[in-house]
Amino acid sequence: MYAPERQQEILRLAQEGGRVDVLSLAEEFQVTAETVRRDLKALDRAGLLRRVHGGAIPVGRLDFEPDLAERDAVAADEKDRIAQAALAELPTDGNVIIDAGTTTARLAAAVPVDAALTVVTHALPVAARLADHPGIALHLVGGRVRHRTRAAVDAWALGAYAEISADVVFLATNGFSPDSGLTTPDLAEAAVKRAVVKAARRVVLLADSGKFGQRHFARFGDLTDVDLLITDTSLSRDDARSIESRGTEVVRA
Repeated sequence: MYAPERQQEILRLAQEGGRVDVLSLAEEFQVTAETVRRDLKALDRAGLLRRVHGGAIPVGRLDFEPDLAERDAVAADEKDRIAQAALAELPTDGNVIIDAGTTTARLAAAVPVDAALTVVTHALPVAARLADHPGIALHLVGGRVRHRTRAAVDAWALGAYAEISADVVFLATNGFSPDSGLTTPDLAEAAVKRAVVKAARRVVLLADSGKFGQRHFARFGDLTDVDLLITDTSLSRDDARSIESRGTEVVRA
């Protein structure tokens, strides 16, 4: 089990039981007590657990994450414009990764029926939108499917992306800023997003302006990891210039 997965499970156990202790967690996850203490220290720094003698207690609920339908209804027009602009970044007869997200799902829905591409995704909504395209070689990455996002996560997904070298990844995020970087509420999803960034030669981030300045629990990269940000015109020109000054091209659709 990877550290982000273990920390997510520790959070769940703390929320359910009201407390976790180091020795029990070490036995549960078959790791050393020192490893558990590092996990608890990281969660304490994030403000999700408070360390006490021998363990930790929860200090509040987990970072709230709306469900897929609720998120899809937010900034719908902006997401459609972003998706249309992203079509220009599809390589001819190339191979792409499409990340899990409501805007990336709209990109998948906008891909022409006659497109000739190899597409890799761990997102069920993306796969469903592309499954009937005769010219697309679709590869669905497996793993544990999170009900809230309909995305596969954990070791199977991470292992699959470690074997891939794609032309471009169309990346989604819950929050982005020059200071906080790219963030999402869930540690397991963050680990997969980090893997897809490493698996592609070009990174295109699709994110509406409402996500600018938002900061969530799990950080998976910097804006400097992004070659191109496609957003909407509500992102100010000053903010766009600030992002571009760090090497990321910005398109405001």
